[in-house]
Amino acid sequence: MTETHFEAMYQAGDTLPWDIGGPQPVVTRLAEEGRFAGAVLDVGCGLGGNALFLAARGLDVTAVDIAPRAIELASEQAAAQGVDVAFDVADVTDLAGFPSRFDTVLDSALYHCLTEQARADCLVALHRVTRPGATLHIVCFSDRLPPSLPAGMRISERNLRETVSGGWEITDLAETLYSTAQTLAELRARIAPLHDELPPDALDTLTTDSAGKVLLPAWRLSAARR
Repeated sequence: MTETHFEAMYQAGDTLPWDIGGPQPVVTRLAEEGRFAGAVLDVGCGLGGNALFLAARGLDVTAVDIAPRAIELASEQAAAQGVDVAFDVADVTDLAGFPSRFDTVLDSALYHCLTEQARADCLVALHRVTRPGATLHIVCFSDRLPPSLPAGMRISERNLRETVSGGWEITDLAETLYSTAQTLAELRARIAPLHDELPPDALDTLTTDSAGKVLLPAWRLSAARR
């Protein structure tokens, strides 16, 4: 999806599939394990659920997104909650103007939205703006997504390892689940226009949480900056 596409989605004001109104559970678990430290950079922050959560824990958080409306709304949330986050509009493939000061980076559901070249460029940019020994956390969709979902969002373990390994040493890579804001019926309605005919069992492999919201198969990767 393009910058224009994301901006239009935020401008529309509808509930977005990835906006669960707070941090991703996988991010919460990482924080509880002490996996965020120092100056934190959240790339592709959206409405700021993860960034606000981390800042409320006392971390120094900078959060960026390509969509100006997302940053505007996230900043309003920060003000309403009395939480200090440095929100900014930025292109993650270059992060121009950002100093090399970050100790931890979070990419929650951005990686699978980028093209192959953009992923590589983003990792180079993240390497440039981080300090030696910095930690990178990536949460992205896995290739266990149903075939009915867009092919570009199904990320293989091999893809992750080959793309990340250049300037980073992978320390942890495991399967996880990504929480969404939509039910199975809502997801089905969203993807139906992408198909001539969507089979009745197209989403049968997916599970839901206690509120009936879809959980998508994902990877959780952690890496140390070389």
